[in-house]
Amino acid sequence: MGELEKIQIFIRVVEAGGIGKAAEQMNLAKSAVSRRLSELEDKLGAKLIHRTTRTSNLTEAGQQFYEKSLGVVAAFSELTQSVNEGEQSLSGVLRIAVPLTFGLNHLPKVFDAFMKTYPGIRLNIDFSDAEVDLVSSGFDMAIRISDLKDSSMQARKIAPIRFELVASPEYLKKNGTPATLQDLKNHQLLKYGNEGMNSWRLTDEHGETHDISFSTRLQANNGEFLKEMAKSGHGIVMEPTFIIWQDLKEGTLVPVLTNYHRPEIYVYAVYPRNRFVSKKTRVMIDFLLEFFQQKAYWDER
Repeated sequence: MGELEKIQIFIRVVEAGGIGKAAEQMNLAKSAVSRRLSELEDKLGAKLIHRTTRTSNLTEAGQQFYEKSLGVVAAFSELTQSVNEGEQSLSGVLRIAVPLTFGLNHLPKVFDAFMKTYPGIRLNIDFSDAEVDLVSSGFDMAIRISDLKDSSMQARKIAPIRFELVASPEYLKKNGTPATLQDLKNHQLLKYGNEGMNSWRLTDEHGETHDISFSTRLQANNGEFLKEMAKSGHGIVMEPTFIIWQDLKEGTLVPVLTNYHRPEIYVYAVYPRNRFVSKKTRVMIDFLLEFFQQKAYWDER
């Protein structure tokens, strides 16, 4: 194994937080990663990482070497990419973190078309609503639904996300249709999120915001589940339209209080800031942008 590969292993150990995690991400034996790291330290004549059975911490020399190594690896990657810019050069694994429900409902067609267009690229997709650290987890990029407060990420807007308050026709027939925000106090509301998230912030047609506090018999961290419970007549729920668009078309869910809305957020493609972005990452982002074209087809009704 060449010195550059050993440097890449060292970077992955640092960013993954340990040899075991790095070995798992690179699909290498832990002993092989440890050996390469020792060989690199012997070559440099300096200890880069203090290793114990539980922790791995950079030495002062290790911190300096890590910072300079990032530039070396980025420069080499850019050089090799510039030499062979043809589509045949697109190969290897692209690791992507994807939100669960949006990914299952709206990304299979995208990834299907992408894999047919770029047969040399292998996709490794992690479906989870957890906002993982891309660097420490070894992901090339992520697709996130967010207002994107993380300044450590570069981002491209893929499509807007809108929300609507909805309920089943049967629920509204039995319990009445709310005409004002105050009427919501007389209704069963279904809550998305974790304990402690007990309010909705809504904006009216004049741009004024209103915080609606409530309690509920039912909360969950999955929008598909809440949609099904709303369809079964258990209450009013605020859902993103990418989840309920078919139900709105079919009438199994109907909007309420349509003059109020939650502020729009977006689907983003995100990737680490100040890092060399591989061509396979760039073509995936461009593919997503072209597919959605800054629109939300689930809102076309």
